Amino acid sequence: MGPDHPVFEVVNRGGAGPFVLTCEHASNEIPAEFRNLGLDPVLLTTHIAWDPGAKEVAQEMARLLDAPLILPRVSRLVHDCNRPEGSADATPVTSEIHDIPGNRDLTPEQRQDRGRRFYAPFHAAVREIIRIKMGTGCSPILVTIHSFTPVYKGTTRDVELGILHDEDARLADALLAVAEKKTEMVPGRNDPYGPEDGVTHTLRHHALPAGFLNVMIEIRNDLIGSGPAQKQMANRLSGYLNEALASMGADNRAAGHA
Repeated sequence: MGPDHPVFEVVNRGGAGPFVLTCEHASNEIPAEFRNLGLDPVLLTTHIAWDPGAKEVAQEMARLLDAPLILPRVSRLVHDCNRPEGSADATPVTSEIHDIPGNRDLTPEQRQDRGRRFYAPFHAAVREIIRIKMGTGCSPILVTIHSFTPVYKGTTRDVELGILHDEDARLADALLAVAEKKTEMVPGRNDPYGPEDGVTHTLRHHALPAGFLNVMIEIRNDLIGSGPAQKQMANRLSGYLNEALASMGADNRAAGHA
């Protein structure tokens, strides 16, 4: 389960900091066998196939925070790693206003096969990194990095930074307090998505059962459209996370560098 696995990548596997990063929608790649799922290749460059800019921000955050980062190498349209394995939601027949012909009329067996091939290895890698982190005496802090489109189904979104959480809001509360104090961006709690939309799957799957601190970060993608903007955002968010963690106490930070 090394960094050269065909369906996922692990960046900074031995990172010593307390954070474990994931970026479930990092890739817009579709294996040749799926024939672009019947889509115009131009559509595959848009937000329906991936989260533009999120991968680059996450990679820079992994460097700044000295954190391991797990990335799928396949588009969420093939199987969304932030939805239950083999579910209909993980192989959508529509994305925003666009039909996905290659996902139409899939049998339950076909959906399960995609889950086995693309979802299961990714989440096994997340579990392994968490296990490694715990083996160092650190309580892992799970942070998932995403981006969202500024206009969705014709509606403009004013929020610039979404801080998302499920039942455990500890880190989200601290992060929102930092973001609101800085006044550099327009933050929102569970905005533009929330648990009711199914977006906290990874948090629920890996962090909530074990009681790990966790948060999902959504960045409006027009703010991270260039390399310099991505680096600036990564620097800002890394600072926010460290400040939020410090405001909660230093136990996790100290364990991460033990």
